[in-house]
Amino acid sequence: MTDGQFFDLGRLEEPSLLVLVSLSGGSKHGYAIQSDISSFAGVLVGPGTLYAVLPRLERLGLIEPLERDDRRRPYRLTGEGAACLRNELARRKSLASLGLDRLGAEQ
Repeated sequence: MTDGQFFDLGRLEEPSLLVLVSLSGGSKHGYAIQSDISSFAGVLVGPGTLYAVLPRLERLGLIEPLERDDRRRPYRLTGEGAACLRNELARRKSLASLGLDRLGAEQ
């Protein structure tokens, strides 16, 4: 990202959001990201999906690779990635709250 642009996470697919949430808990390599997502979201992000998402998030400046640990390449959330994730989660929380309120009003 350049010139102060702010990326709208709403335009990213759900696997990208799940990867960012995983990395918000600290740096991880691919398999650790997959395991973490499986534990908190109950979904399996396959290797093909994961290894397509990581370079895209890196190009957007939302994550960055760290020094290799043997064969593994860990990634971490950047400051811009954390800010974008925070905004997207707040937006989704507001949307979920509104939807739940409206469902409660109908019952």
